[in-house]
Amino acid sequence: MSTALRRSPLVPATPYPAEFAQRYRDAGYWTDETFARFLPARAEQFGDRVAVTGAGEGDAVRTLTYRQLSDNADVLAAGLLRVGVRPGDRVVLQLPNMPEYVEMLFAVFAIGALPVFALPAHRRAEVGYFCEFTDAAAYVIADRHAGFDYRTLAREIVAGSERPPLVIVVGEAGDDPGFVPLSELRTATPDPGDRAEPAPDDVAFLQLSGGTTGRSKLIPRTHTDYLYSVRASAEICGLDPDTRMLVSLPAAHNFPMSSPGILGVLHAGGRVVMAPDPTPSTSFELIERERITIASLVPPLALTWMSSPARAKHDLSSLELLQVGGAKFGAEAARRVRDELGCRLQQVFGMAEGLVNYTRHDDPDDVVVTTQGRPISPDDEVLVVDDHDRPVAVGVVGNLLTRGPYTIRGYYAAPEHNRASFTEDGFYRTGDRVRLTETGHIVVEGRAKDQINRGGEKVAAEEVENHLLAHPAVRDVAVVSKPDAYLGERTFAFVVGEGTPPRAVELRVFLRERGLAAYKIPDGFRFVDEFPVTGVGKVSRTELRRALESTFVTETATDS
Repeated sequence: MSTALRRSPLVPATPYPAEFAQRYRDAGYWTDETFARFLPARAEQFGDRVAVTGAGEGDAVRTLTYRQLSDNADVLAAGLLRVGVRPGDRVVLQLPNMPEYVEMLFAVFAIGALPVFALPAHRRAEVGYFCEFTDAAAYVIADRHAGFDYRTLAREIVAGSERPPLVIVVGEAGDDPGFVPLSELRTATPDPGDRAEPAPDDVAFLQLSGGTTGRSKLIPRTHTDYLYSVRASAEICGLDPDTRMLVSLPAAHNFPMSSPGILGVLHAGGRVVMAPDPTPSTSFELIERERITIASLVPPLALTWMSSPARAKHDLSSLELLQVGGAKFGAEAARRVRDELGCRLQQVFGMAEGLVNYTRHDDPDDVVVTTQGRPISPDDEVLVVDDHDRPVAVGVVGNLLTRGPYTIRGYYAAPEHNRASFTEDGFYRTGDRVRLTETGHIVVEGRAKDQINRGGEKVAAEEVENHLLAHPAVRDVAVVSKPDAYLGERTFAFVVGEGTPPRAVELRVFLRERGLAAYKIPDGFRFVDEFPVTGVGKVSRTELRRALESTFVTETATDS
């Protein structure tokens, strides 16, 4: 039987100062609940109610009650221990939306190991980094999903690693050494004495940052801070045992996981319905069949749902609330939701580092369609400042800083990033440009950092630039965003060639071969002789963006 290698200890997270931790406990935000005990407690409370349903291994529809989900997670936890995964080990989860995702998540929690969340769209460049940087003991994948064979990706990860993780496969594992089918873990026998007892302020998992300076930074979230966010989100959104949530965005994203997401629904005793994809045809069929009451989307998908002729073919009357977040949802589009989908809109603006904002059910319609909500907690501290960290007046656009009971105080093992991303008194520099209304609602106006928000997926300009600079015919490159009515922003690369400039199609193939996720590959390329510079000699990204705005650029036109 394959077993995981012994791994290095977890790098400690930046702690909350003692006076803040005490304040958050005294206010009741922080409790002693942990994710190791979360699911067994819900199984006791909600027993035979359905917890999760969706297409699982082999595309067979699986429906699990709370008791079944908890029992299955315990069996898989015993299986993880049997193959050598230990408390404190990191486990990279890269699963599509399927019941097995929830089972494995709580199995990892049960033994005190730490999930590291990867998206289905991630490829060798991203997943290899996650496994290496965290010294992951195991890597969990589906055999195939959406036409992609994740076993091939896993082979590349293993071949390129000095300390390869054990690969656990939902489906056919094949004959590769170090690959174990999930079915093998299901033959283990749980021992109640093996359940972990982490401290509430221990790190529970590592979430991914959108990233603005190259590779994604890892975000250490504790049991107590994250569970407060989950509980408060479930309350704000009005979840209860009758809630039926459609999870159509990738489950590993912070938004569909906890805002209120999968965890919020399970906290409230509702039903999680996993959608294999977010298309209108798939989603509308599930809304009708499962009598879905709440769904969450990014703006491009909300626009697609509203414009789809499939609406007329399905009964969507059960849908009470559509959450839209991940990127700014324009007011004109937001006004269409009630008329075209027959449900209320809730805008959500948050970040995996912490701060989450919601419009409330009792907000006036104009507030719901023109703002991105207000913070979860009375103790969420929000500052809007100028470039010298001086507060600006209400209604004036500035840089968003925040700290609070569920916002981290530092990234995982990243001291240089932490010095740049946090103030001396612990405020997180979000990189967002916002303004506050008189009522304390936030209106998002854009990004201050070199991060591109492409349909809700965050793209770090520097990461894409570094990959392109590895091409022998690229001397220099600058990646910028261009506003787009559908995706919010598209990605464009300005390239200074070395000798004969490469064709755009050649660069796209090059990036794919380097294992870059498809959503990070630029939508267009512009070949130039030199870049405009600022007065201090830096590349002027402002001028590059202006060049895109003044010239009609299409993907086809840039493929020459």
